[in-house]
Amino acid sequence: MIASYVWVGFVALILSLMALDLGVFNRKAHTPSGREALLMTSFWISLALLFNVFIYFAYEYKWLGLGLFVHEPMGGREAAVKFLTAYLLEESLSVDNLFVMALVFAQFRVPKAYQHRVLFWGIVGVLVFRGILIGAGLALVHHFTWLFYFFGALLLWSAYKMWRNGEAVEDTPSDHGITRLIRRFYPVSKNYDGARFFTVENGQRAATPLLVALLVVETSDIMFAFDSVPAVFSITTDPFLVFSSNIFAILGLRSLYFVLSNMLDRFAYLNYSMIGILSFIGIKMVLLPLHIHIHEMVSLGVIGLLLAVGIGVSLLNPPKSEAAADTETLLPTENTQPEELPFSEEKQPLNREAQHAQKF
Repeated sequence: MIASYVWVGFVALILSLMALDLGVFNRKAHTPSGREALLMTSFWISLALLFNVFIYFAYEYKWLGLGLFVHEPMGGREAAVKFLTAYLLEESLSVDNLFVMALVFAQFRVPKAYQHRVLFWGIVGVLVFRGILIGAGLALVHHFTWLFYFFGALLLWSAYKMWRNGEAVEDTPSDHGITRLIRRFYPVSKNYDGARFFTVENGQRAATPLLVALLVVETSDIMFAFDSVPAVFSITTDPFLVFSSNIFAILGLRSLYFVLSNMLDRFAYLNYSMIGILSFIGIKMVLLPLHIHIHEMVSLGVIGLLLAVGIGVSLLNPPKSEAAADTETLLPTENTQPEELPFSEEKQPLNREAQHAQKF
């Protein structure tokens, strides 16, 4: 069993990095430039790869009890490959979150200067929730192996829904339950108050649209976690590898959003990569109780290939000008200065990326 201080040390490391990110690099609300976002994305990816070096030596020499997990003991090379595969899997499945973030920020007209703050506090919630979900999931799969069938079927169903709903038209986020729930029990201002989540309006404390956007982003990540967390169980059930790969993937997602936020419309075929990855991992998970194991290197190759094909085909076959125009209206611009929260009772059709909003 991994000593508790390993977990304490890792969580302390993540919280320190996040405090450095918000308190130093992003102390003032601003719109990250393309160069800044690219540098931060490179930083988080490099940090994950550097952490994988630690994984290799820690599991190889059993530092702090790592590599001695009773259900899955392993050496350094195996642990490093599993961490890298799980990290790439979680990063690829998190791409769906980018479309949802773009949709939410556009519908609530959140200025880019405040989007980083929303994403930062969203990560704090993710850290807690994913820890609970991973702990509960791992405790169950080791006592009820039939759950691998259930999780595998869940991933295959998610892939099927993604394929079937490719042209679905969804409601706007302001029409979804989380927004209506907040308005029912707590006053919600129609105006932003800088980067604040709460404001005082007419002598009454009220939530700002920024808080509503945060809760919608948080809710969407919780729904995505029910796909991504079971998926990583097909790679490893080592709790430290599962948790650390999840967290590093999510940390890099914030800066990756600002890198890709103005290019999401170009990756029209990336959804097919997601469908392929979910299907592959679902089949892999169903085979586990049958003692049919697909090696991690094969999994790493398949995931990497599917992502490369999706990106390559998207770049070689850019969307038509109409689709590009639709996405341009979806994504917030640099100069967006919202005045009111769009609580419209009238539902408006959205483009293809809006299909993911059904997970709120």
